[in-house]
Amino acid sequence: MSAVLEVHNLVKKYGGKSAVDDISFDIQEGEIFSLLGPNGAGKTTTISILSTLFAPTEGDASIFGFSVTKNPMEVKRLIGVVPQEIALYDDMTALENLNFWGEMYGLSGSALKTRVKELLEQIGLADRAKERIKTYSGGMKRRVNIAVGLLNKPRLLFMDEPTVGIDPQSRRAILDSVKSLNDAGMTILYTTHYMEEAQELSDRVGIIDHGKLIALGTQSELTAQVGEMDTLILHLGENEDPEHLAQGLKTLSGVLQADPSDHSVALVTPSAEELLAQVVSRANELGIKIHSVDIREPNLEAVFLHLTGRALRD
Repeated sequence: MSAVLEVHNLVKKYGGKSAVDDISFDIQEGEIFSLLGPNGAGKTTTISILSTLFAPTEGDASIFGFSVTKNPMEVKRLIGVVPQEIALYDDMTALENLNFWGEMYGLSGSALKTRVKELLEQIGLADRAKERIKTYSGGMKRRVNIAVGLLNKPRLLFMDEPTVGIDPQSRRAILDSVKSLNDAGMTILYTTHYMEEAQELSDRVGIIDHGKLIALGTQSELTAQVGEMDTLILHLGENEDPEHLAQGLKTLSGVLQADPSDHSVALVTPSAEELLAQVVSRANELGIKIHSVDIREPNLEAVFLHLTGRALRD
């Protein structure tokens, strides 16, 4: 494989504060590379620089040999961008939105018509193409947003937090579409603050926090940094309170992190098996019933905690 993106000592400052702080990395052709970090870590600013929307304060990057600062027009022809914010017109239909953005890319006539039809079928919305965007669910809007980024058949696709604020079923559909695009040969830079997404999708992961790239590698290379730490997943009933349980477990010796989510709590600990009896006892004291448990090997969230001393989604 060869590098399609090379980032060299990239810096972006606002009023003396660095939103991106001297980061360097590369992406190989055919790879899914994820930037994993909490909100405000610098992921969106990095994407904005690489897509030529912002100029860096220092440093540069090249995409297929073209500098993002010196050759922005050449770069734009080679990339597609799926922004975190929905870039669609609510009062227009999906068909009208795709035609509009296609024209912005320089497409027209039968080529545009064919490409829009292909993408509507690809995202599963061909039968609802003439409905206004404002009638769509959040997940449907996200799918059209992705289609816009694919209109020019990019060789490198930037996807900035594409699953934020959507339901689990729509999230699953988007993750599957990312894998399908990659299987078809597309190189993808994917940003997320969801450890599960980075683990499922990525060939390599860059962990970013406060504008700094603090670790980079394959998942096995990164998780080796945290040694033998486990993640203990506690599955709860629909009427139980995961936030309350997480707060109650944080004081137990051996609990390094307690992260609540929908109907579950994830604990990071040096030994899940040794901790389990204490966890069950504390849950009983709190009047919370644990339905089942899973013990997982070291993961990326544990890596982030190890490197920064705080939870990924603090």
